[in-house]
Amino acid sequence: MDLTLDGLTVVTDGRSLVRDLSLEVASGRVVGLVGPNGSGKSTALRCVYRALKPTSGTVRVGEDDLSGLTMRRSAQLVAAMTQDGTVDLDFTVEEVVALGRTPHLHGVQGLGRRELALCERAMERLDIRHLARRGVPTLSGGERQRVLLARALVQEPEILVLDEPTNHLDVRHQVELLSLLRGTGLTVLVVLHDLNLAAAACDRIGVLSRGRLVAAGSPAVVLTAGLVEEVFGVRADVVPHPRTGRPQLLYSLDPTP
Repeated sequence: MDLTLDGLTVVTDGRSLVRDLSLEVASGRVVGLVGPNGSGKSTALRCVYRALKPTSGTVRVGEDDLSGLTMRRSAQLVAAMTQDGTVDLDFTVEEVVALGRTPHLHGVQGLGRRELALCERAMERLDIRHLARRGVPTLSGGERQRVLLARALVQEPEILVLDEPTNHLDVRHQVELLSLLRGTGLTVLVVLHDLNLAAAACDRIGVLSRGRLVAAGSPAVVLTAGLVEEVFGVRADVVPHPRTGRPQLLYSLDPTP
C-alpha cells in the first residue's frame, strides 16, 4: 500500500515545524527521513500515525485520506514504533507484544490460536523469545526496542513507521533490524540519524532541513559530500561500499579543506 504525504504543514505557537512536505513511499519500499535535530522528521511521522493533526496538507494511505478513517481502521493499516513508546507498567514481554493485536479485537475478545502464533513468530524474529516472561521494566534499552518492534509487526499493518528504531541497539541488532525491515514487504517510513545505515537500508531517502524537504531520491543521488556539508555542517568523503556499491560516508574531524 502506498503512503503519500501531500503538502504537509505543521505550525505550533506560530512556528513552522514542517513546511509543505510532499513525499511518496511506494508500496513495499523502505524510505528514510534524515536531517539535523529539529528538522521536522519526528513531527512528520506523528502526522502519519495520527498522534498529531497537520495544520494543512494530507496523509494518504492507498487512495484514502487518513483523517477520514476511524482510529481503529488507521491502526489496522499503520503501525508505529516511536521514540517515546516506553512501557512503564510491569507488563511481561509477551503481554506487550500481544497488545499489537488490539486494533483487530472487539470487546474482551481474547487471542486465538492464530494471534498467539503471530506473537510467537514476532518474538522469534526479533530474538526476544527467551525474554517472554520477563517484565519490560527490567529490560535494557535495546531489548525494549525489539519488544516494541515485535508489537508493531504483530499488528499486521500495511504501513510501518519507525522513529529512530536503532537507538540503544548494538551493531548486530542494528543490522538485523534493518535487514528485517527490508524483508517484511511492508511499506516503511523510517527516521534514522546514521546516514550510513540509511544508505544501506533505504530504497530512497528524504532530507529535511528546517522543516522543508531539500532533497529526495536514491541514496547514491542524495548523499553527496556537498549536501552533507550544507545540511549537516560536516565534511565527509563519500565512497562506494565494497560489496553493495551503496554510498558510505567517511567523516573528517579536520576543520581544514
